[in-house]
Amino acid sequence: MKTRKLGRCCGLLWLLLSADLPALESVDSQRFEAFSEQMHKKNGFDAAAVRATLGQAKRLDSVLTAIARPAEYKPWFMYRPIFLTRERITGGINFWNEHAAALAKAEQEFGVPMSIIVAIIGVETSYGRNTGKYRVLDALTTLAFYYPPRADFFRSELENFLLLTRDEHLDPRLPTGSYAGAMGLPQFMPSSFRAWAVDFDHNGKRDIWQNPVDAIGSAANYLAQHGWQRHQPIALPVADAAVNAAQVSEKVELVRTVAQYRALGVRTLDAAPDDLSAVLLGYEDKTAKEYWLGFQNFYVITRYNRSPKYALAVVQLAEAIAAARATSTAGGSHTP
Repeated sequence: MKTRKLGRCCGLLWLLLSADLPALESVDSQRFEAFSEQMHKKNGFDAAAVRATLGQAKRLDSVLTAIARPAEYKPWFMYRPIFLTRERITGGINFWNEHAAALAKAEQEFGVPMSIIVAIIGVETSYGRNTGKYRVLDALTTLAFYYPPRADFFRSELENFLLLTRDEHLDPRLPTGSYAGAMGLPQFMPSSFRAWAVDFDHNGKRDIWQNPVDAIGSAANYLAQHGWQRHQPIALPVADAAVNAAQVSEKVELVRTVAQYRALGVRTLDAAPDDLSAVLLGYEDKTAKEYWLGFQNFYVITRYNRSPKYALAVVQLAEAIAAARATSTAGGSHTP
């Protein structure tokens, strides 16, 4: 009975979307028709309603421009200042203080430090202040059909988005997000939402757009499900900058143990267990490079965003927020 009622409800919503369907170019019509038929055969959608929904999506050149110039293309000395700012550190303290109970619960349940959860949300959306101006439907349709380099990926995300809106009883024309279709405070792609978003306050809804508690739980669950190791280090700076370039990895792949790196002459500022798997990474300063050893938890952060720069920005923002908050809680003064 529940399934039939849901089907009638969703069917009505989707049929309403067919009103005022704009004329489509023949190439769009063919692409949309093929995708709509796939959604019908694979997921039980009404093909005409899916095509009507796609017909109301806008092709956005601004999305195509943005995806061609992501911030991660910037060198580290230009990328880091985007996120390590006084405003973002202060905002992190305020977000932490306001949602301390939910953060403590998430740390206890998932093993992810509160500072990392705060920093993830801080880097992604400045604690919800910038969750994206694009309709997700527009962004994903644009990338699914007009961005050949990753069209398959974004068609899959468009499929997951339409499934998400059906499952969560949402009008697909309403959710907003980034130019890539990432949504809410933690900027989940639709597939990530369906797999790892949680109803952390147990009110019957998974709301990462307006509910910081659900966003906190969802971000922590994502990291935990991708292999976060409780009470283990994340990354350590390398003390000796005289590193053989051949030892430095371009990708975050845990290729050696700490002991093996030490045998190669790599030394960290703080001690780390010999048996930890690690990767040596280089980051561009204005005049030289700085080097870091990243461990399993660093790798996990790159499952959220594949860029090593992103992961180190999260780590450093987390450390800055935790230090500043500890000082302010102790009654002292701190200028980030």
